[in-house]
Amino acid sequence: MNRRKFLNYVGCGCCGFVMNACSTAPITDRKQLKIIPEAKLNAQAAQIYEKVKEKEKLSKDTKTLDQIKNIGSKMESAISLYFEKSNLQDPTRNFSWEYILIENDKLRNAWCMPGGKIAVYTGILDVTKNKNGLAAVMGHEIAHAVAKHSVERASRSVLLNTGSQLIDIFTGGKLSQVNRVTGMNTVGLLSQIGIMNPFTRKQETEADYLGMIFSSLSGYDIRETKELWKRMKKANKGNEPPQFMSTHPSSTNRIKNLKEWENSVILDYPPISIS
Repeated sequence: MNRRKFLNYVGCGCCGFVMNACSTAPITDRKQLKIIPEAKLNAQAAQIYEKVKEKEKLSKDTKTLDQIKNIGSKMESAISLYFEKSNLQDPTRNFSWEYILIENDKLRNAWCMPGGKIAVYTGILDVTKNKNGLAAVMGHEIAHAVAKHSVERASRSVLLNTGSQLIDIFTGGKLSQVNRVTGMNTVGLLSQIGIMNPFTRKQETEADYLGMIFSSLSGYDIRETKELWKRMKKANKGNEPPQFMSTHPSSTNRIKNLKEWENSVILDYPPISIS
């Protein structure tokens, strides 16, 4: 088989595979590519989460942990009820929710693994300030899991790696040669800056939007969300990389978006009555 025929077969096969793997993000209806099984990532995330609990120092601040669990419980119920009332499949149906508070005052961070495994670091509490600020952070992190962002990133990475290998084969190893000469993964760097970073920023912006919705549905005051990011910007003291080099939108753009979405989210996604 000659090279052109082989490429045609590969191209057609990939296109068919990709088309079958297309879906849409909840609420935003953004088209997604998901070729990695969600169940596989959820299982891996659960294993990693257990290792995190063993390795990290867990906070003994039961009052704050209870607040985190209470906010999380409200969001769990509100999200499921929203999709049920909208006659849509609940994207959290296979989640095993869990919450931990990690004692680390130097790290202003929180995250939610696939499957609903959530961690909040004590360092972010100086920025959240109150339950609405904490709900804003948790809503954002939960949104990543609800929208299956990890599945998307894993799927794109597989396609990028496969594509790079095929190009290297059919250019007679020229990509490998460039990498050896420059001493770096040139293709990987260009892919990161030109493809993955903008894509990840798109996910972050989507998580900001969905996070506001989930906070509002859960009965929290989402007007605090922009104030949270103002405090975060001040705490970072302007130490942000140029946006094109970053996986996150700039704080300025983030605050601008939150202001624009605020009123429509309040009107379109009022608190859901949880019996």
